[in-house]
Amino acid sequence: MSVEAPRQYDPTALLPIITGLAWLLGAHGIAWLICALLPGGLLLASGTSALLWPGEGKISQYMALGGLLGVVLSLPALLFGGFGVVMLLTLASAACFVVAGRSALVVGSTTNAPNPGRDPATYAKAALDEALVGYFVAVAKVPSGAAAERMCRDALKLEAVLGERGAFDDPAGFHAAPGVPDDPRLTTARGAGFEFQNLQFASGYSPTPELPGGDLWPGYTANRTCNVNLFRRSEPGRPWLLCIHGYRMGMPFLDLRLFPPALLHQRYRLNMVLPTLPLHGTRRCGLQSGDRFLDGNLLDLLHAETQTLWDLRRTIAWIRAQEPDAKIGVLGYSLGGYNAALLASHEPGLDFVVAGIPVCDFASTLWQHIPAQHRRYFAEQGLDQDRYRRLLQVVSPVTLAPKLASERLHIFAGVADRIVLPPQPLQLAQHWGRAVQWYPGGHLTFRGERAVDRCIEDAMTSAGWTLRDAN
Repeated sequence: MSVEAPRQYDPTALLPIITGLAWLLGAHGIAWLICALLPGGLLLASGTSALLWPGEGKISQYMALGGLLGVVLSLPALLFGGFGVVMLLTLASAACFVVAGRSALVVGSTTNAPNPGRDPATYAKAALDEALVGYFVAVAKVPSGAAAERMCRDALKLEAVLGERGAFDDPAGFHAAPGVPDDPRLTTARGAGFEFQNLQFASGYSPTPELPGGDLWPGYTANRTCNVNLFRRSEPGRPWLLCIHGYRMGMPFLDLRLFPPALLHQRYRLNMVLPTLPLHGTRRCGLQSGDRFLDGNLLDLLHAETQTLWDLRRTIAWIRAQEPDAKIGVLGYSLGGYNAALLASHEPGLDFVVAGIPVCDFASTLWQHIPAQHRRYFAEQGLDQDRYRRLLQVVSPVTLAPKLASERLHIFAGVADRIVLPPQPLQLAQHWGRAVQWYPGGHLTFRGERAVDRCIEDAMTSAGWTLRDAN
């Protein structure tokens, strides 16, 4: 990815400044102001920041979010403003959205990934990612005050306990192999227009109490029950595809868009297994799916990932109890790609693993978005990025060698991805000794990309799976 020469002032920043002012001053009345406040405020603030301090990462995120909100909120704004004014604001907001994507790609770091396209469609794909990151950052609950002090203190204790237990020297030994669930409950369920089976069983995961935060984990009651949706073929011997969803997902109306049953179950005649990750969907412990997994106390991520690995292996144990010689492949996207790669280092006997748009190093990813004031405080208290990476080493997909042959490992990623930046899949590719299959898009726009479809199909066919078309 190439980087353009820096400029002292970016003239494109004038567009969001003017658009933001137009939103805020475009009409009178409280109803209009309610519609205009978010897009107008975000565009004015991000545009001014882009003009004065070009190149700062969060600027393009909030600009993209403001532009997207400007387009969405133009519909209710029609009730309170003139048609012509609202249409101009809609077009201007859409243009700001594209400018945000361009700004994000211009600032992109140099890597061995192919250069993204320099066209409005690619900019819009990047801006969609930026808007989502802006939302994630805006709602993230970064520990502050006494909670931040306690977290930093616990991090040092956690490092000491992991060291005493030999977890850094033997990460595999840190993770016990779960047994077959002894209380599976199968029921019929419906969601997203499909009928499927729902499997529930006790997770059985229990963190070691002396690990900081481990004593609180069992208190997340809903999280103690594994929830797995199944699309099972009637004919015996068909392969099983373990489908691992991304962050903030875990609900059928989202997951079944990523893993379409019409293709995977009906056309390819595969058994689909869709587990809900800890703290997601029906297992959530907060208002949103995924709360406390990647936001809140940073140490929760270690417990969440340890349980994720346990639950995924327990789900595979259930599959093999149904069919001892089952052919099992793994497909994961984003956070699911991370866990697919982690599973490759711990679970023997898998046919293949596809890590799609995978995170690889959560330490660098999270540190990139934590406010600068928090980063400085954490570092002063002894919890810097390097120490955090060391703590997560026991749940990292690049710590241990994979248990699959190299040709059974597959990675795809987007050249314009602004959520999982190209260095992440490249690091996993180096660890695996595999090339990344690149597609010309962003994090949220991989569906329908031919390179992605080809990567997944190649993983299945090279493992000997027969993708029989039901038609």
